[in-house]
Amino acid sequence: MLTLVIGVLAVLVALGVGVVTGYVWRLSLLGKKLAEAEAKASQLLQKAEEQKKLLMLEAKEEALKTKAAADAELRERRSELQRQERRLGQRDENLERRAEALERRERGLVTKEREVEALRTEVEELKLKQVTQLETLAGLSVAEAKQELLRRAEADMQHELARRYWEMEQGFQEEGEQKARRILAMAVNRLAVDVVSESTVTVLPLPNDEMKGRLIGREGRNIRAIEQATGVDLIIDDTPEAVTISCFDPVRREIARLALQRLIQDGRIHPARVEETVERATAEVDKSIWEAGEQAIFDASVQGLHPELIKLVGRLKYRSSYGQNVWKHSLEVALLAGMMAAEVGCDIKITKTGGLLHDIGKALTHEVEGLHAQIGAEVAAKHGMPDTVCRCIAEHHDNEKSSIESFIVSAADAISAARPGARKDTLEHYVKRLEALETVAKSFSGVEKTFAIQAGREVRIMVKPDVIDDVAAANLARDVVKKIQEDLVYPGQIKVVVIRETRNVEYAR
Repeated sequence: MLTLVIGVLAVLVALGVGVVTGYVWRLSLLGKKLAEAEAKASQLLQKAEEQKKLLMLEAKEEALKTKAAADAELRERRSELQRQERRLGQRDENLERRAEALERRERGLVTKEREVEALRTEVEELKLKQVTQLETLAGLSVAEAKQELLRRAEADMQHELARRYWEMEQGFQEEGEQKARRILAMAVNRLAVDVVSESTVTVLPLPNDEMKGRLIGREGRNIRAIEQATGVDLIIDDTPEAVTISCFDPVRREIARLALQRLIQDGRIHPARVEETVERATAEVDKSIWEAGEQAIFDASVQGLHPELIKLVGRLKYRSSYGQNVWKHSLEVALLAGMMAAEVGCDIKITKTGGLLHDIGKALTHEVEGLHAQIGAEVAAKHGMPDTVCRCIAEHHDNEKSSIESFIVSAADAISAARPGARKDTLEHYVKRLEALETVAKSFSGVEKTFAIQAGREVRIMVKPDVIDDVAAANLARDVVKKIQEDLVYPGQIKVVVIRETRNVEYAR
């Protein structure tokens, strides 16, 4: 037990000694570190003092440099101020000298002004004396003399102006005529087309003389059916293997020619077949009209026309004016107008379009009353043509024109019509007489179709059977004869035939 106590005490003593020893060692270690820290701190303080001294020296040097620069600048400014003061002083002296010189000049000018005023007064007195002497010698006052001089000068100027104006007008006129002749000659030379003359008859060849009898039919029923369906006059005479189709309307004549050709080729000729063939020929002619309109537009390089206008242009292919084909005439006018418009510098598109459509009213003269120029302008405006084009159409026969394009279209129309052989006056009068006959017959109510045939010696009138009976048909014939005698002038006599036909059609199925 005692040994255990002694061991415990020994352990405690050893621990105490160890603790004291460790403490003493830590104190010595901390003392060393503290000494080292103090040494480092003293070194740092020493370095800071040295840097402080260096900075103070640099600051003093910089301050000295700044002071020296400021002193130098101040000295420079002082010297500059001194130089400016010297220059200002010199300027003041110069200004004083100039002021003295100006005073001397002013005094001299005042003296000279007085002298000039005295001389002016003397000159005025002399002028008055001279004017008085001139008035006495001439017998005129100054105002009267001025008026006389102005009057003579004005008369001389008017005479000179009139002379120069006349010379310029003559020169411009000669130059204008030369240019116009050159442009017209150039256009005519560039456009060389054939003259197409229209006739009112067409001769259709037959394979043999037997075909004549088949065309006539039993008791003439076939020839009557053909004439009634087409509105033409078939002349079957002693001419071998030929039949003549006579009609002033080229469209009806062309339909009859096509229908007869097909009937002859087919060989079946009877009234029902005639009507069917005429309908097909009419459709083919309508197609040909459309193709002719498109061809004219392509050849004339005119775009943007309404389809109805294209159709009307195509219809001109079957119209004639004084024997001249209107379709070819219109195309020729468009090309001539375009070339002249290019030379004078106006709108080529407007001029070409106006030239192509200028006679479009002739395609409607059978349907609408009025002058063809006015009809054409109204139709063109209705289908969207510009006002400039409509004026070209309306004014191509007027003496007064509203635009240069109208002048060119009128000139091109005159060139095309004036070429040798282009037109025949007698044919135009003949066609107008036939049109007048049909117009008179159409003016009565109940009339369905009218056909002027036999070169205008006969008018056939197809009436509506439900409106005109047999008695009314006889009265209508007499009324038409009376109106023809009153309104028209014609050679010989005109036969009026009123045809009233009733058909009943049924189909057996």
